[in-house]
Amino acid sequence: MFKEINKIVKTIVVADFFYNAAFASFGPVFAIFITTQIQGGSAKVAGFAAAIYWIVKSIFQLPIARFLDTTDGERDDFWAMFAGYLLSGLVPIAYIFAKTPAHLYLIQAFYGVVMAWAVPAWYSIFTRHVDKWRISFEWSLDSVFSVGLAASIATALGGYIADRFGFAVLFLGSSLLAVFASGLLFSLRGEMRGRKQGDKVTPELPQHRY
Repeated sequence: MFKEINKIVKTIVVADFFYNAAFASFGPVFAIFITTQIQGGSAKVAGFAAAIYWIVKSIFQLPIARFLDTTDGERDDFWAMFAGYLLSGLVPIAYIFAKTPAHLYLIQAFYGVVMAWAVPAWYSIFTRHVDKWRISFEWSLDSVFSVGLAASIATALGGYIADRFGFAVLFLGSSLLAVFASGLLFSLRGEMRGRKQGDKVTPELPQHRY
């Protein structure tokens, strides 16, 4: 069954595995990092930092999604997704140099902006290319493999790395994983449809299978 999944969906799922592992690796210990490594860090600062990411992402995501829908073709979606993944890979490295809550808030705002570009573009491309006779399976594959499995492995490993080697090593490894994931997505740049003037990008129709 896995062999029948098209290349684009496979690549996105694998890239998501590494990307989600990157950010899940420090998720459970991020509050500890804030309270121990940030001057004046506290549970309140951790809460504000998380809120800033979600607020900024929520403000920008719908307008960006509308903008991406105004141009037919997948090139804009692809570059928005790729750039969002790549630039977000800078976020863990930025945490290494953060010293105050203000630094942290700026990093979180930047993270929110780049993900506001990446998320709607991801939805657009994945929705177009998911095999129409395996919609539930392929969305679930991304949920189970790229989110559930990646998070379960990364959270356990991330806690160990932070405890044994420190947060700088953990954040650097997370950044490298995110950049690697964006590199996998970059390999799809020639697979995008609607690249010529007048082309129309529509979801794939189900194929007859006998």
